[in-house]
Amino acid sequence: MVKVVITGSNGLLGQSLLKLLLNEKNAYQVIGFSKGENRSGRDDFEYHSIDLTDEKLLKKTILQSNPNVIINAAAMTNVDRCEIDKNECDKINVELVKLLTQVGTQINAHMIHISTDFIFDGKKGNYSETDKPNPLSYYGMSKLKSEQILINSKITYTILRTILVFGKVHAMRRSNIVLWVKDMLERGREITMVHDQYRAPTYVEDLAMACKISIDRKAQGIFNISSNQTLSIYKIAQQIAEVFQLNNNLIKPISTLELDQKAVRPSKTGFDLSNTKRNLGIHAKSFKEDLHRFKDSLS
Repeated sequence: MVKVVITGSNGLLGQSLLKLLLNEKNAYQVIGFSKGENRSGRDDFEYHSIDLTDEKLLKKTILQSNPNVIINAAAMTNVDRCEIDKNECDKINVELVKLLTQVGTQINAHMIHISTDFIFDGKKGNYSETDKPNPLSYYGMSKLKSEQILINSKITYTILRTILVFGKVHAMRRSNIVLWVKDMLERGREITMVHDQYRAPTYVEDLAMACKISIDRKAQGIFNISSNQTLSIYKIAQQIAEVFQLNNNLIKPISTLELDQKAVRPSKTGFDLSNTKRNLGIHAKSFKEDLHRFKDSLS
């Protein structure tokens, strides 16, 4: 039985991982670490309510747990907040990774870490794992630093880079692009969506599966996980409206300049997924196909 620690087990990815791993009886022993009470609606795993920035307590608890695998699903992902509160951003996105890497090396654990398309400047799009990063925001820089910590360490690691993760779990603190657009349109509210930024969103079930495959195959290195099609954020919203049969006339295009966001975003990302297909056996689908799968999961 593989013993797996998940940091951020209350989050969207964390809860999706719990469901995926715990549903395979006797294959994984799962230990969840998150702030506050267990929000997953499950009690068939060991849960620790813990402040992940409390280095002493975290280190002690991981050493006691002695896992084979550590999945770091905790991060500060609010891009503008990272720009404003750099200290807080560093604590979660950099210092936590440093600590997990040190402890993981000590107990010979495999580390799986989630990174982002925001490590790139968005000038070219369709990024492969070997393209040179050049982050435009503090968030992107913090995630690049976290990658470098792993790359320069002695730990065995998997870095999964991903884009705009969406889905739904038991009790959510934060929304995501699909739920937000769906909710606003269902309420008949007009929304503006940026037409000159391009992304390839990721269904959380696929990201969770990529983590599981990384455990099972002891995958090493960096892999891209997303849908296989890069669309403007405006077009993403249009497709959400179409799949959920909502009024797409409520969606109005807006330019990046008009948005006036604190942090600079890359204009076009999207991933080359050939390495992921070859080495993890994951066949990415289009965003629209993923939306239909998500819709089916809701009914």
